[in-house]
Amino acid sequence: MTTPPCAPTELILIRHGETDWNRELRFQGHVDIPLNDTGHEQARRLGLRLAGEAVDQVFSSDLMRAQQTATPAAQQLALPIVTQAALREQHFGVVEGMKAEEIRELHPRAWEQWLEFREDHAMPEGESPLQFHARILAALGALATAHAGQRLLVVTHGGVLDMVWRTARGLGLNGPRQSDIPNAGINRIRIADAADPARIEVIDWADARHLVDLPAQPNYDQRRHLKKD
Repeated sequence: MTTPPCAPTELILIRHGETDWNRELRFQGHVDIPLNDTGHEQARRLGLRLAGEAVDQVFSSDLMRAQQTATPAAQQLALPIVTQAALREQHFGVVEGMKAEEIRELHPRAWEQWLEFREDHAMPEGESPLQFHARILAALGALATAHAGQRLLVVTHGGVLDMVWRTARGLGLNGPRQSDIPNAGINRIRIADAADPARIEVIDWADARHLVDLPAQPNYDQRRHLKKD
């Protein structure tokens, strides 16, 4: 029997494991950074946690840190990894690889504008939240259309999960990040209608029980930049 195109699609969304740039709180964006030792351990535990899950296909951002995170789970599930550039992190243009203090020094105007957390603001040569959000919703809609009625494992990035959370909760794109998005945490959502991928149901979020005894994760809290020195 053919699955009807309106059948809901369930996605298990994973932020990639830790990298050295995560630990240093650098803007990673599209730079192809590998996992560090902690990130590889997070990925290994994630794979064990997901072993036995009823997953139909595995998708990953084409960036190395996401693919390395997806590999242990894909091996446990005996599924290939399909990579998609559309699942990449937000593009931060000329500031990628920099820490906040470096951006503040080298691109002071861009940094001041970024602190306003406006949906239409992009770092020089980068991608605004509006552009990023449109890309991610299109990618999710395409997955839901092509895989109606299936459960997909999707390994991606923190910014992508932020877009998903905001959309599901109707929060809009202005303002700093508000959700907890741990490296290699498990987040489950459902898209009931591929024609309307913005209607996202959160089933579970930020499940990191498999990581409980690992070193504390870097605290990526955008609001910390709003504090006065």
